[in-house]
Amino acid sequence: MIIYILSAFLLSLICGVVITPLILDFCKRKRLYDIPNERKVHKNATPRLGGISFLPSMLLASLVTIIAYNHNIHEQQVQVSTWTLGFFFSLLLIYGVGLIDDLVGLGAKTKFTVQIVAATILPICGLYINNLYGFCGIHEIPFSIGSVLTVFVIVFVSNALNLIDGIDGLSAGISLIALLGFLVCFIREDIIAYCILISGLIGILIPFLYYNILGKAEDNRKIFMGDSGSLTLGFILGFLFVKFTMDNPNVKHFRLESMMLAYSLLIVPSFDVVRVSLVRLFHKAHIFQADKNHIHHKLMRTGMNQHQALITILAITLVFILINLTLWYLIKINMSCVVIIDIVIWMLLHWCINKAITKKNLPVYMPNQEVA
Repeated sequence: MIIYILSAFLLSLICGVVITPLILDFCKRKRLYDIPNERKVHKNATPRLGGISFLPSMLLASLVTIIAYNHNIHEQQVQVSTWTLGFFFSLLLIYGVGLIDDLVGLGAKTKFTVQIVAATILPICGLYINNLYGFCGIHEIPFSIGSVLTVFVIVFVSNALNLIDGIDGLSAGISLIALLGFLVCFIREDIIAYCILISGLIGILIPFLYYNILGKAEDNRKIFMGDSGSLTLGFILGFLFVKFTMDNPNVKHFRLESMMLAYSLLIVPSFDVVRVSLVRLFHKAHIFQADKNHIHHKLMRTGMNQHQALITILAITLVFILINLTLWYLIKINMSCVVIIDIVIWMLLHWCINKAITKKNLPVYMPNQEVA
């Protein structure tokens, strides 16, 4: 299995190395830039189409690898299921709306509607959350509830990844950690198709992160992923969450920790979007109104630069995963208590950040305006 996982990774990485410079040159010719404004932290106009390479590279690497796998491994060939077809069709919808938004712009309502339609395709094809594994005392749930929950989770994760994409490397870095976690989970279940798919996506993120973090805008070597990238990443992560947590004895073993593992990989973007929404409501701002109150904005108000904030948030992500694994496997705490502990830690973390901000005589809450 490992050789095929590595093959998909390398194929996708090569695609990214070849395609990304071509995208940069295209954006320069067509003047497709992300323009700085009072809410964004970058200061130079930067190409924004880095995400258009994600889906084609992942699919090409996955397709080639799966064909090779089926040719060489005859006793356990990869089969195309109904929900696999549904997933790829819905993923194309998300990718398409993200690409259109990057090129000409789309309203939030249009994007939100397409996300709901795309997410709804999965329960229709038979893929939905059917077990909460004891969270809040709930185990098996019927299709009527599970299908709605599935749509909510996928749309929520998609937007969480999109909204936290505010500094270099953040959305891609969080996604990379989550994808590596899901890769371990699916390797453990011996589900080769999704291992190949995940490794193909990981491969394309490596060259993107190189240009996104280390590239210089003045040399036309820096690029952002845009909505075509962040929405695609978010949708795939939401899909993997549902896929891994669905109790299906024909696909994977029943593991009581399935929901806890999948949830732990997505804590930071999920908790951040909930906190930001609650803060907006508290300050009587519109819940969809853009501001500068995401965790990366707050860390930068404490005096950190972009790279320091990025490293800090990625470290927080890893710490949450480590804490949850320790609580579950070593201390034997159930998932409901794990979530409560995570919320308390998250609140304490922001209390500390708020104290650091106030020491600099800056407001903790920042509406949509330039930081003083």
